[in-house]
Amino acid sequence: MSKLPSLGPRGEGWVAIQGVLFAVIAITGFALTATWSEPWASAAETSGWLLVALGATLAGAGLVGLRDGDALTAVPHPRDEARLVEAGAYRLVRHPIYGGLVLAAGGWALIRASIPALLAAALLFLFFDLKRRREEVWLAERFPGYSDYRKRTRALIPFLL
Repeated sequence: MSKLPSLGPRGEGWVAIQGVLFAVIAITGFALTATWSEPWASAAETSGWLLVALGATLAGAGLVGLRDGDALTAVPHPRDEARLVEAGAYRLVRHPIYGGLVLAAGGWALIRASIPALLAAALLFLFFDLKRRREEVWLAERFPGYSDYRKRTRALIPFLL
C-alpha cells in the first residue's frame, strides 16, 4: 500500500493537479519572461527547442505504446483489460509520457526565457515523480512482472532517471 493518496478511485485528482501545473507553466511562460544577453539567449532558445522536440518524441512514443497495449487511459490507475507495455519507449523508461512532458516543459521555459516557468517545470518533475510512485503501486498490484520491469528500467528520463 502506498503512503501517497489515491486522489479518487482511479487517481482522478492526480490528473486535475497535473492540469493546474500545465496551466501555471503556460501562463508563466507567457507572462513572466526575462531578457537574456547573448550568447545565453541563443543557447537557451536552441536548447529549449531541442528539449521540446525530445520531450514530444518521448511522450508521443509513450502514447503509441500504451495505445498498442490497450493501456491508454487519462488516469494513473491501469485499465482492467490493459497489458503491461515494455516495448518501444517503455524499454527506455517506465513513464515516457511523464518524462517527455517534463522535458518539453523545461524546453518551453528556456524558449520563453522564464525563470518562473523553469521553476514550475521543476515542480512538474517533482509532481510526476510522486504520481508515478503512486501509479506503480497500482501497476505492481495489476501486473505480476512489474517488479522485475521496474528493477531493469529507469523511471522518467532515458539514461538519467
